[in-house]
Amino acid sequence: MTDRSGHRVSPLDDEHAPLFTVGQVAEMLDVQQAFLRRIDDQRVVSPQRSAGGQRRYSRHDIGQVEQVVSLVGEGMTLPAIRRIIELEHELAALRRERDDLAARLRTLKEP
Repeated sequence: MTDRSGHRVSPLDDEHAPLFTVGQVAEMLDVQQAFLRRIDDQRVVSPQRSAGGQRRYSRHDIGQVEQVVSLVGEGMTLPAIRRIIELEHELAALRRERDDLAARLRTLKEP
């Protein structure tokens, strides 16, 4: 794998590279494998799949699972957590759009 400038990049450098199995993630986060399968089945955190259909988690996915574990610990339901994550994604997209529009406006105002 290479970056935009053509330099070789390790999959370990890519936070979205699907590198970890269900068992590894369960052990890392001290959760049950069934919990990881349940949050995937309910579309809260859905990792990529290997060619054989096995779940493979990225570092990004693991961070999301950590957030889910924390929210479950606060008493939130999985549907509520899924909605929170959806709203966070929408908010991030709106912020990017706002920043892009502000940058375009600045270039229009420049003499």
